[in-house]
Amino acid sequence: MSPLKNLPTSELPRERLLRDGVQALSIQELIAILLGTGTKGKTVLSLAQDLLIHFGGMEGLINASVEELIEMKGIGKAKAILLKAAFGIASRASKEKRVVENKVTTIDDVVAIAEPEIGDLQQEALLVILRDVKSCLIHAEVISLGTLSEVLVHPREVFRPALRHGAYSLIICHNHPSGDPTPSDADIRLTKQLLESSRIMGIPLVDHIIIGKGKHHSMRRSSIWEA
Repeated sequence: MSPLKNLPTSELPRERLLRDGVQALSIQELIAILLGTGTKGKTVLSLAQDLLIHFGGMEGLINASVEELIEMKGIGKAKAILLKAAFGIASRASKEKRVVENKVTTIDDVVAIAEPEIGDLQQEALLVILRDVKSCLIHAEVISLGTLSEVLVHPREVFRPALRHGAYSLIICHNHPSGDPTPSDADIRLTKQLLESSRIMGIPLVDHIIIGKGKHHSMRRSSIWEA
């Protein structure tokens, strides 16, 4: 790789992006733009290449924590945070593109929405997924953050977004930071409360899915749904 100082100005990553568009740049060049500068004796392009090699490609780099990024020579806290923010935006945009106007009818559809939002959180969180009359996604949002092992939520908080967005039905998900999606007594009580509220308000609660590490549990498949 030639040092940047030996490249014509027109061939520098930023100039190429302006002239040719983002699609014309390699992943290495795009990362270099985010990094901004290299280190003593190493160009920003070389630093970007080092990151890709060290983390085994783009997927590994995206999944690296801020702490892991900072361990790399030339990556300070500011650069690590900038990278994580950029990767986070890209991940959410990709998720929204996949699900917009798509039907949310299977557990896999729900998990594809929920895992990027709450799957890696270290405290329990509750995500509400709203659907229209054709079972297409309208909106999804995290409405409650709890403790390490319990979500604190009132039924009105769950149904408020459904009323605000004019949803026909909703699905709720919450994570278990332990990785085990087995429902707790509190999970069962919450589900019963939400089912009762659902019947009163006339907004169907389609399922309550618990997200673990690489596995999940559908409360709809339990006996309480028929109670």
